[in-house]
Amino acid sequence: MKYHLIDNQLFIKNRKKFTAQMKPKSIAVFNSNDIFTTGADSTLPFYQHRDIFYLSGVDQEESILLLFPDAMDKKHREILFVKETNDHIAIWEGAKLNKAQATKTSGIESVYWLSEFDKVFFDLMTEAETIYFSTNEHYRQAIELESREDRFIKTVKDKFPAHNWAKSFPILQNIRGVKEAQELELLQTACTITEKGFRRILGFVKPGVMEYEIEAEFMHEFLRNRSKGFAYTPIIGSGYNACVLHYIENNQQCKDGDMLLMDVGAEYANYSSDMTRTIPVNGRFTDKQKAVYNAVNRVKDEATKLLVPGTIWAEYHKEVGKIMTSELLDLGLIDKADVQNEDPNWPAYKKYFMHGTSHHMGLDTHDYGELKKPMKANMVFTVEPGIYIPEENMGIRLEDDVVIQEKGDPFNLMRNIPILADEIEDLMNQ
Repeated sequence: MKYHLIDNQLFIKNRKKFTAQMKPKSIAVFNSNDIFTTGADSTLPFYQHRDIFYLSGVDQEESILLLFPDAMDKKHREILFVKETNDHIAIWEGAKLNKAQATKTSGIESVYWLSEFDKVFFDLMTEAETIYFSTNEHYRQAIELESREDRFIKTVKDKFPAHNWAKSFPILQNIRGVKEAQELELLQTACTITEKGFRRILGFVKPGVMEYEIEAEFMHEFLRNRSKGFAYTPIIGSGYNACVLHYIENNQQCKDGDMLLMDVGAEYANYSSDMTRTIPVNGRFTDKQKAVYNAVNRVKDEATKLLVPGTIWAEYHKEVGKIMTSELLDLGLIDKADVQNEDPNWPAYKKYFMHGTSHHMGLDTHDYGELKKPMKANMVFTVEPGIYIPEENMGIRLEDDVVIQEKGDPFNLMRNIPILADEIEDLMNQ
């Protein structure tokens, strides 16, 4: 890992929050992600499953976390199983966590080698009545591959048919949505790294530059600041490409007069940032471009003010729709007749702003967090309105990551990233 070691008090707190909501005499198990192959002996880089990382801080393959608050033996109330390291592994792959390092990382005293899991697990299941499974029920999940977690669930259901089972996800959905102070610091670090990348490219972008060259500049800055790289696949689209919401080819030339939309974010210690900025390729907005840009920025500012404790996510998006409608009327992109005759299920503003405005942020770019209950302090949301005019090859989106406060407006984790049109022009023309 490139990032600095995280204080294990964070993971101790997270486990306490989780176990406080477990049923009596229940066990919860969390597995690391698989390492995925690409063919022959090649593999993709390892990315840890966010659930086990959130609860233990362990960022290593073939690790298992077991939580059993009612275990008869106190040493079995929290157990971490890690892959046994040796000199051969150390030479070929690099040293893995030993037991002392696993304890330092997680705050868990009971650390076993992975080879001991089956025996210990069987013994503890004789004491337990319920087993919590870690299933992915995120509203945007789209899973086709069978995970290590999936295989574990099948095995347990086969071997222990008399046990009850429960879901970890509702508990994690509840507790992961509200961030601890340490998590906010890690998110701020990710956002600060993103800022450095953005400032770097402001002096780099000009007509003739390729989209992938801009991607490379971001990656350079991210890596040199202890990030693993992009928190998600970057979108760097110029001209018409800026109107394609999830454009990821990033293979076209940026042309004079184009707007350049960049939806990018650095990760840090598995925590994500999520920024969008749109800039003129030649360093100067046209009057029309500036008018649309400022409209989007006003929507972002007004939408941000609505993110306060008690706000309901679905109702929030309706209010943002009203704000956007007003701006589109002022721009002349829609008229009063369009609004009067609109389909309630697809309002007039959706012709130019067809996606949502906010989502939870954290360990995942679209993080866990309750959407049907009122928002709470220390939840982190994106704010990302946009206006897309394909017939003019113009797409403009602006996005910040903000923290809901107990009182007042949210705290903007991207407050130092340039966003005003005049500031963008000044920095691009220094």
